[in-house]
Amino acid sequence: MAQKPSIPKGTRDFNPEQVAKRNYIFSTIKGAFETFGFQPIETPSFENSETLMGKYGDEGDRLIFKILNSGDFLKNIDYQELKKELLEEKVGNITSLEDGTYNVDGNVKEFQDKIKEYIKDTYLTEKALRYDLTVPFARYVVQHQNDIEFPFKRYQIQPVWRADRPQKGRFREFYQCDADVVGSTSLWQEVEFIQLYDTVFTALKLNGVTIKINNRKILSGIAEVIGASDKLIDFTVALDKLDKIGEEKVKEEMLSKGISASGIEKLQPLFSLSGDFESQIESLKGILEASEDGKKGIEELSFIDAAIKELGLATAKLQLDVTLARGLNYYTGAIFEVSAPEGVKMGSIGGGGRYDDLTNIFGKPDTSGVGISFGLDRIYLVLEELNLFPETVNKNVEVLFINFGDKEALFSLKAIKKLREAGINAELYPDAAKMKKQMAHADKRNIPFVVIVGDQEIASETYALKNMSSGEQFKIPLNELIQQIK
Repeated sequence: MAQKPSIPKGTRDFNPEQVAKRNYIFSTIKGAFETFGFQPIETPSFENSETLMGKYGDEGDRLIFKILNSGDFLKNIDYQELKKELLEEKVGNITSLEDGTYNVDGNVKEFQDKIKEYIKDTYLTEKALRYDLTVPFARYVVQHQNDIEFPFKRYQIQPVWRADRPQKGRFREFYQCDADVVGSTSLWQEVEFIQLYDTVFTALKLNGVTIKINNRKILSGIAEVIGASDKLIDFTVALDKLDKIGEEKVKEEMLSKGISASGIEKLQPLFSLSGDFESQIESLKGILEASEDGKKGIEELSFIDAAIKELGLATAKLQLDVTLARGLNYYTGAIFEVSAPEGVKMGSIGGGGRYDDLTNIFGKPDTSGVGISFGLDRIYLVLEELNLFPETVNKNVEVLFINFGDKEALFSLKAIKKLREAGINAELYPDAAKMKKQMAHADKRNIPFVVIVGDQEIASETYALKNMSSGEQFKIPLNELIQQIK
């Protein structure tokens, strides 16, 4: 019995129309990246496991696809040496006996599990599929630092993989479109990234997107003021839910996490924060008066806002959102998130922020960076919903030559060569099938023109051009054929 064809859950096939639409988004983003001076790099689809593991937290580590080593990879394991290595880690539980064996005084199963885990990580899975583009980029910067001119502006458009539970809008294989600058602490980089977002979404005719901005120092300052610096994560996770569960539920969650009632009371002005960018900044100044970190965050946001007001945005709008946290442990300064135009139910379609210590994990400290990402799949869905893909995005074959036999096919191919040189997508039906079948093929593929070549056309060096939409048909020489199709 033949095997039923299938693909792994969380992956997708893309038909020609979908690929054309995705390429339209890719080319638009790529064009903007290059206009802004970003240079392309690519990194391998898989990295050494040690490069990725431990960089995304426990939850992220569980979602990394590990690659099994090929061949007889267990053959050369020295189990005695392996136990010695583990012995150094767990001296309290394991003691060495005179005969060279080991006595496990503590939990035997724990020791055995540790050996299995060590074998799996060291011998079975030395490599893993990349989880995102950011950590590989950090590795790239450190590994090639002597060849890079800083500040270094790079963009990267490549697929990533996550062993996530597939569901609507969440896949195990998907593309990321990232742009980063490393080696500069200048806030002009943040200003340029806001302009870059505006440029891309304007080019995609996706007008009215909102670029939300916050600053990690603002969040740290608020936590400091309410006496919850040691509960910064709990505080921001709860605050981030304000628009979803409301003020009272947020307060309840904060209380349950051990944030004091008096501290929460100090947050009251934050819950009612509203108005334009400047008025929100003024309110924050009052709330964060006692926090140096918070005041620094206000200063940075004010600088960015003033610059954008002076430069202007084409179609996007900049909005301060003090509940925005996005990967709090990761970011150290500005935080961005882009939401679709009003009326479109969609999560964020872009995001990013400033990080001051990304490359330190690979031994290069004090290298500040800032970057943003575009959510390709969500942008695709928004453009589809709003019918914003141009009709020309699916540039199809423009003319199909009917095949009546070898003589006619050769004559047609001479014309097809000229048409292609003129930038016209043309092709010959490969088989001398019934004309009805060939015409139906052109119709199903939405090919606008068909050319019919028989003995009379060969003798007069003309071509019978048929408009598939109107049904109109006329004989013309090659030069007119090119003009008519164009």
